[in-house]
Amino acid sequence: KSSTTFLAERYIALQICIPDLLIMTSKPKLGEIQLSKSMTSLEVDNLKGTTGARSIAGLSGIQLNELMHKAQLLYNAGSYSDALTCSEKVYESDAYRTENLLLLGAIHFQLRNFSESIFYNQQCIRVDANFAEAYSNLGNALKELGDLKGATKFYLKAVTLKPRFADGYNNLASSYMLQGQTQQAMETYQMALVLNPDLVDAHTNLGNLYKATGDMEAAKHCYLEAIRIKPEFPIAWNNLAGIFKEEGQLTTSVAYYREALRLCPEFADAHSNLGNALKEQHLIQDAIACYQAAIKLRPDFAIAHGNLGSCYYDLGDYTSAIKAFNYAIQLEPNFPDAYNNLGNALKEEARLDDAINAYRSALHLKPDHPHAYNNLGNAMIDKGYIKEAIHCYVTAIRLMPKFSAAHSNLGSVFKEQGKLQQAIAHYQEAIKIDPSFADAFSNLGNAFKDAGKIEDAIACYSTAINLEPNYAEAYANLAAVHKDCGRVTEAIQLYRKALELRPDFGEAVANLTHCLVFICDWNTRAADFAKLTQLLNIQLHSTRTVPCIQPFHSLVYPLSLAEMLSIAQRYARRALMNVALCDSNFKFRAKHKSVRLKVGYVSSDFGNHPLSHLMQSVFGLHNVHKFEVYCYSLSPSDKSHYEKRISRDAEHFVDISSMHSAEAAELINNHGIHVLINLNGYTKGCKNEIFALRPAPIQISFLGFCGTMGAEYMDYIVADNTVIPQHSRVFYQEKVLSMPHSYFVNDHRQSCRDLLDAPLNVTRAMYGISEDKFVFCNFNQLYKIDPAIFDVWARMLKRVPNSVLWLLRFPPVGESYLLQEAYKRGIREDQIVFSDVAAKEEHIKRGYLADLFLDTPVCNAHTTACDILWSGTPMITMTGEKMASRVAASMLRATGLEELICHSYSDYEELGVALAEDSDRLYSLRQSLEGRRFTCAAFDTPRWVRNFETGLNEVWKRHDAGMAPGHVEVADEEPVFVENDSLF
Repeated sequence: KSSTTFLAERYIALQICIPDLLIMTSKPKLGEIQLSKSMTSLEVDNLKGTTGARSIAGLSGIQLNELMHKAQLLYNAGSYSDALTCSEKVYESDAYRTENLLLLGAIHFQLRNFSESIFYNQQCIRVDANFAEAYSNLGNALKELGDLKGATKFYLKAVTLKPRFADGYNNLASSYMLQGQTQQAMETYQMALVLNPDLVDAHTNLGNLYKATGDMEAAKHCYLEAIRIKPEFPIAWNNLAGIFKEEGQLTTSVAYYREALRLCPEFADAHSNLGNALKEQHLIQDAIACYQAAIKLRPDFAIAHGNLGSCYYDLGDYTSAIKAFNYAIQLEPNFPDAYNNLGNALKEEARLDDAINAYRSALHLKPDHPHAYNNLGNAMIDKGYIKEAIHCYVTAIRLMPKFSAAHSNLGSVFKEQGKLQQAIAHYQEAIKIDPSFADAFSNLGNAFKDAGKIEDAIACYSTAINLEPNYAEAYANLAAVHKDCGRVTEAIQLYRKALELRPDFGEAVANLTHCLVFICDWNTRAADFAKLTQLLNIQLHSTRTVPCIQPFHSLVYPLSLAEMLSIAQRYARRALMNVALCDSNFKFRAKHKSVRLKVGYVSSDFGNHPLSHLMQSVFGLHNVHKFEVYCYSLSPSDKSHYEKRISRDAEHFVDISSMHSAEAAELINNHGIHVLINLNGYTKGCKNEIFALRPAPIQISFLGFCGTMGAEYMDYIVADNTVIPQHSRVFYQEKVLSMPHSYFVNDHRQSCRDLLDAPLNVTRAMYGISEDKFVFCNFNQLYKIDPAIFDVWARMLKRVPNSVLWLLRFPPVGESYLLQEAYKRGIREDQIVFSDVAAKEEHIKRGYLADLFLDTPVCNAHTTACDILWSGTPMITMTGEKMASRVAASMLRATGLEELICHSYSDYEELGVALAEDSDRLYSLRQSLEGRRFTCAAFDTPRWVRNFETGLNEVWKRHDAGMAPGHVEVADEEPVFVENDSLF
């Protein structure tokens, strides 16, 4: 059976890049003080050197004016401490001089001595109650102290006293702006500009307001006007750059930020904002340099520390990112975005509990933070809290309806639950919101693939790649579609492209390895498996997610039973997570003794599939007086005669292919099923979520998947003492329902009887094989062949004269690789014969043409073993540790040909050569096999069903008696010919 190839589903964790700072300036104004003359900077420096050299005693009015003049010049030059010294001398001589009181208030404001500033402005007002500038500057000081209402009161007083006071209106507008009174602020700035069109602060801040309201063109006009008036004004250049950045014109934005920094190299905010633009250009190292420059200028710049952390996060340096985010939070404890981003970095370090705490801290500070809800949802997914995750995504969407990432993530949850239509709707909504959202296209492709819409899936993956050429997951998903369609070569190229983009992409490593195994490309096999095993160990010990190796693929990989159990347990846990929201508290009706045991078989393979070939008679062979059989089909009808036969023979045949898991489980429970049998396991088309909901009191795994499901919701696995020896049971989650002969049921005696009676109308010549050749054959899929057994086969071909090895082009591309491997081992090309896959009838008939079937030890022939033995051709096998490597031995034991079972490669080789060289012995084996086809247990389907019913009754008795599931050994009431009944 083919397995579902891994699809990379990307849950989007949003990293907040702190937006540009819109800087407001409100330098205290000195009013209408007229300066008698201007001075050069050199003259200002001379004043600094002479300040305080003269005594203030007996200063004349002229001398006070000169000292006042010096103070004003020093203030204008930014030499506030020197200006304060001059101004204080004037104050000591004349404490009532209003222009000096105003200047003292302004100087203290610049020195951040706000209480002193308030004092001197109040002194000025006491001297002149109508001094508008003093009221305005008093408002500035109060605003800095956080008293916005008080500041507004004094600004209003200032403009009332002086209706044409432009600076007063500018400051009033600033106060409105800080209070969130946007409309009043805009009108007030406009009034300030009517009074003074050259007021650059007002133009800039009005631009900020337009930007905040989404009117980018008006904002751009305001910044450009400020630059026209004062080209050397860096704040306007900085804010104009922010507009272009939001419009996606990153090159222009970067140029304008650089101009702001040319004008003011110590402009820390511009350094940080330039970093944001460079980060969007994916110039991460350049962005880091900008943030570091901003921090050097302003060590307590929390936003720059936060954005520096975001860069480290993008580089995968999560340790440095965590350090930067924590430092930002230390500087600014009320920084929700930093907490959000900290959570993302902690999540990447697998510190899920710490990440969740960080997200919750962000939400405590900002309860309407949609990104934090989205990211918390992702963390809940990883913890297995599906219900909580859905709540988070829904809340994020409620807070921000156009939140494309949250729609995509919610869609991914629904997809995992099998609710494909809801998933598709959310993915499409995400794409409608953001047509450039590559992740949503890729995830939509996954949903289309699950829905069987392959061309739609390919179109989605291709669009995702066009939007984001370095999107490794999209390449991997496109590869998976090609692989499932049989285009393995294209799949391999795409997986390699994914790994070129992301070398640590575990799922791509696993799927590429499987593709190479599938076509027998062994050139990098050892290195591939070493890397895969290393990844598996990391995933099993450091994360809670499903491993990159799928349970079905693990059957042919060099893994231990313990590792296979761990893999299966992770996938079982995922099924439980996927149904966490559903009401699985089903009630089970007590079974009255007169009521038949209701047995439900669940499968996606009731159509033309090897499973239906094997089991087509089973459902009608049940004792209808004691058993009521239900078949639940997970796939739509393929109209094959197999499905028609099964739907006719089963008492109830129910198509549940269009139901999601919860609906199907409810229906099964309503039917009162006592024993529910999973015929898929971890193979293509499975819906293990149905079993995770526990709709039946006893649940059994059988046939479809040859290994443990690792699931606490599966009670039993049907096996026998050959495929699961008693010492191996510890590596199976389920208890073993052990059949007396082979657990591997087949239908050959019923459906393939005429193939033996009909004239043999196939010949070796039809397949290019001479009659004089000794023909070794193997008709398995080629992925079951590994280098170790191919080495043995090559040696056998060399030791047996005139021998050939007959294989199938299964797949066709594997032929060239195996011929290359044969050449390496000294085998001529004409010693390997390849034939196409044939229909069932021809496949069984031509098996008779071979002399000896050589089984593959890593993963045995299963259905093929039944086919070849039924054709009358002997088979040799070698047992391994896994259940999948012991099925052929189970069939041989049930056929009475235990002598063909080997336990080492050397025994296998020697037995094969011995049989090839001893035609009498081989003929005797063939005669014995042909004679036993109608008497041995291996092909006795009615007998198998009766024994199986015995086992079902036994497990029900245990349950009905209140006993926990336990290992059950089914006894065979009929004798069977077995040469050696020992267990091995």
